Amino acid sequence: MKFSNAKEFKYGWPIVLSAALGIGLGMSPLPFYTIGVLAGPLTAEFSWGMNQVMAALPIFTLGALVMGTLIGMITDRVGVRKTTLVSVVLFGLTFMAFSLNTGSHRLYLFLWVLLAITGAGTLPITWTRAVNNWFNENRGLALGLSLLGTGLFGALAKLYAAWWIENYNWRVAYVALGLLPILIAFPVAYFAFRDTDDPKVKDKVDRLRREIPSHTTAEKTGLELGQALRGWRFWLMAFAFIPVSFAVGGPIPNLEKILSTKGFDAAEAVVIASFIGYAVIIGRLVGGYLLDRLWAPAVAAVLLSIPAISCLLFQQADLSYEMAIVAVMILGFAAGVEYDLMAYLVSRYFGMKNYATLYGILYGFFALGAGFGPYIFGYSFTATGSYNAILGYAVIAFLVGALPLLFLGRYPQFDTESSSTN
Repeated sequence: MKFSNAKEFKYGWPIVLSAALGIGLGMSPLPFYTIGVLAGPLTAEFSWGMNQVMAALPIFTLGALVMGTLIGMITDRVGVRKTTLVSVVLFGLTFMAFSLNTGSHRLYLFLWVLLAITGAGTLPITWTRAVNNWFNENRGLALGLSLLGTGLFGALAKLYAAWWIENYNWRVAYVALGLLPILIAFPVAYFAFRDTDDPKVKDKVDRLRREIPSHTTAEKTGLELGQALRGWRFWLMAFAFIPVSFAVGGPIPNLEKILSTKGFDAAEAVVIASFIGYAVIIGRLVGGYLLDRLWAPAVAAVLLSIPAISCLLFQQADLSYEMAIVAVMILGFAAGVEYDLMAYLVSRYFGMKNYATLYGILYGFFALGAGFGPYIFGYSFTATGSYNAILGYAVIAFLVGALPLLFLGRYPQFDTESSSTN
């Protein structure tokens, strides 16, 4: 593949910017990356156990499992712009509502359910649909840049929340976090985020396709929903992403606690854990670059196997400050690859005709691992007083999930009436 068509970025950069802010300040990173920082104040004030705080994530996962598929169907039918704009505002308001809790664990869990419902439109499921339509040759890099927000804001959100907690309290921290998507992501998306089928950007899309004749009308091609669901490739992906998301997602909200068991104080643990966000950024860029140039399943098999090393490092009894950062960076690199990898695989193997719906269903399987992983990690620690055993299982999960992707085979070719999964 030749990469002479950098002009895609000339026309599509507003979409990438909007997606980066929308995803980075949305449901995917903010609750996930900040729960570990907020867990300490919540357990201290309400006398909850760590497992009670982390019990929110399986609940959140079940909500995401249902809403991922639903929001994908809604996006494919009513459009990505309407879906994202409404969801960004509702997500921010729901996040702020956590500050009103006076100690009810049921209310705490209910708000996590509500967060999954209102925030589903901020998931990569929606934003990446438009990114895939605006980019063809540079799709992997565009997806990587769009998903940079999860790493950037994941790193900053931990420090941001910690600052508000230290200088004010956890309630103010929840309000400050909830304002981020409303004040930053919403205005940018309102003015800049439009899919290729939006009449208001028709002239711009026509110019793009005149300048780059190979740029396809991707939103009209691909498999029907039933065809994709009957194909073995879809279910292979679904199987693969469960153990990988468990192995990546399980340790991240528990990082501060894992590091504390290795002798690091609270301040050191937050700083070390924040490096995961920087590693996610690197993973996005490197992964996106490689996806445009190499066969995606091979990239996935390698990059999603390497993080097993981080789990082995976290098991070491005498973990140095430097090696702790290395372990966090390796784990973050994997977290940086997984979302754009999923988006890329869906677009290449199933096309864009029912992209958001198929991505939404696959996201549900991904959410099973990512959502239950933190709870299982927390439960294992509560039961044994150590994370070592569950980290050993995570090593196996990385390999079991990553290697089967090698069987996906070559990318299929689609036309407007594409009807084959083989």
